[in-house]
Amino acid sequence: MKPNRPQPEKARHWQQLKHPTRAPRHLRRWLTDEGSLTRLLKRASRGRFSVRLVHQGFGRPGPAEAAALRLKARQQALIREVYLCGAGEPWVYARTVIPVSTLTGRHRTLKLIGTRSLGSLLFRDPGMRRQPLQIARLDAGLWARRSVFHLDRKPLLVCEVFLASLEHIQYPA
Repeated sequence: MKPNRPQPEKARHWQQLKHPTRAPRHLRRWLTDEGSLTRLLKRASRGRFSVRLVHQGFGRPGPAEAAALRLKARQQALIREVYLCGAGEPWVYARTVIPVSTLTGRHRTLKLIGTRSLGSLLFRDPGMRRQPLQIARLDAGLWARRSVFHLDRKPLLVCEVFLASLEHIQYPA
C-alpha cells in the first residue's frame, strides 16, 4: 500500500520545541531525538530497514524551506523525497532540500545518493553541524520535524514526517 505523500513544504508553523507536549505521546521521543533517525529506525526494525526513493530532481523549494535555508526566491535546489521503511512498510517520509551551492566540492556526490540513507552520510561527516530541531503538525494530522544541517558551512534542509504506521513501533531503547 502506498501512503499519500505528505507535503511538509506547505507547513507554516515550525517551532523549536524541546518538549512537544501537544504531540501524541508515542511520537515525542521520535520528534526530539537529535541523533540519526536512520540509526533509530534500523534498530526499531531489527535491521530490516530500507530507503524507497520517491523523487529526486532540481526544483524550487517551498517558501518556508527557502526561508529556513536563506535562499533567494526562485533559487533552484536538489529536492529528494524518500520513504524510510521498516520491514517493507513506510514509517517516515523524508524530504531533503539541497541548494545548488551546497553541491560543490566533496559534497557534489550528494546528487548520487540514490536509495542510500542520507543520515548515514551526514552523521559520519566530520564537517557536519546541525541547527536545532523544529517541529510542526501538518494539515493531515501528521507530525514532522526538520532541521538545517551544515556540511563545511554549506546548508541543506531535512524534513521527516512520521507516518501513522509508526504508531505501533516501539522507540528503541
